[in-house]
This record gives sequence, C-alpha cells and structure tokens, in this order.
Amino acid sequence: MNASDRTPADLLRSALAADPARPLVTFYDDATGERVELSVATFANWVAKTANLLQGELSAAPGDRLALLLPAHWQTAVWLLACSSVGVAVEVGGDPADADLVVAGPETLEAGLACSGERIALSLAPLGRRFPAPPAGYADYAVEVPSQGDRFAPFVPVDPEAPALVVDGRERSGAQLVEQARVDAATLGLAPGSRLLSGLGYGDWQGLSSGLYAPLAAGGSVVLCRNLHQLAPEALEKRVESERVTDTTL
Repeated sequence: MNASDRTPADLLRSALAADPARPLVTFYDDATGERVELSVATFANWVAKTANLLQGELSAAPGDRLALLLPAHWQTAVWLLACSSVGVAVEVGGDPADADLVVAGPETLEAGLACSGERIALSLAPLGRRFPAPPAGYADYAVEVPSQGDRFAPFVPVDPEAPALVVDGRERSGAQLVEQARVDAATLGLAPGSRLLSGLGYGDWQGLSSGLYAPLAAGGSVVLCRNLHQLAPEALEKRVESERVTDTTL
C-alpha cells in the first residue's frame, strides 16, 4: 500500500494497481454453505457499480449519512468502500430516522423504514440473488446495481478529513480510519500477502478492522466467516489449511 493513501478508497485503488488478480475477500456463510471469493479486481468492480448507484441514482453526496443495517458480509464490505468512494459517511447500525439513506438486510427492513430518504434492500442470498419481489418501501440492490458503470469518478473529490465512519459511538474521518487500520494491521502482524480469517461481526470497530480494513491496509486479504459458530472445530482447522490462512481473529 502507498503511504499517501488517506481514505479506504485510496487503499483499494492501490491494491488494484499492485495486483488486481489476487484474492481480497473470501466470504463464507456457515448457515447456508455459501462461499464467494472476490479478487481485488472483482471487488473493485462491485465497489464502482455501487458508488455509481449511490452518486447517480440515489443522488448521494459528500456529507450525507448512510445508516448501514447489514451483518458481516461481502456485500457489506462493498458498501463500506463505495461510501468511501463517494464521500458518504457510514453509520454502522445507525438510526435510520437520522440518516439520509439506509441500506438494510432481510432482518432490518422494518427498522429501515424510519428513513425518509432513499432505501436500498439486500437479500444477502447466495450469489447475490434478488428478492422474489422488492420489499415495500425499498429498491432491490440486486436489481439496481448490475446496470451501473464499471468505473467510478466522484463529482467532488473526497476530503480525507471529512467524517467517513461512525461505529462504537465514535466518528472517524477517512484519514483516521486508514491510520487506525494500519496500526491494527501491525498489531495483528499482517503484511503483504497475509490472509486473515475473521469470525467477528461488523457491529464494532474490531470486527470491521479485522474483517476488512486492516487486511486491506496491509496488502493482504480476509477470509470473512459469518455464522462461524456453526462450524465444527475440525472443519475450521481444515478451512484454515485450505484457505492458506496466516492469522485469525475469532
């Protein structure tokens, strides 16, 4: 990663320039048996499409607040980086009534209706499938995102010092987020090529850092596991071996 990177979107651009073909996010859901692996290039493509959806279709702009009501998931990671690309501040588990936009999953649709702005729903089903019908009051992400452009350019340059993430009751700018992710990566012993398996949720900074930001800042990758408690110990050992995991946070 480049020392000049000051936002999560900068970190992703550097990763794309360095080695677009390497894995970045490998996602498991041990309740459904789903496994998805995204290279840097594929992940960046999803981010670009989602950022174009945010900026173009949803009219999101720097300074807007987005309540993110999603669990640890590869699509949640995409939304975090897309918001960084546009300059939208993400409030993890934030109050939809106070947000300009809301992104919700199947378990948080009712709560998300409190948002008076744009609402996007994710089915979180394997292969990113659509809802059978869009939930009332929402646009279906899986319907809206495929037609978006594969390249993204913000209308307004993103200010690294502007709010980027609110979690655990603390607001971080993009620059502060990147700095903390680098500290966390060093603490975890991550280096370029490291592969961190995380079974933590995305509800706090530790889970977000281990499950996305620290591996990205280190030039490594993450094996993000949802519902890991349903996996037998011997199956976990096998996964660690097969995925060439170098570090774990459980």
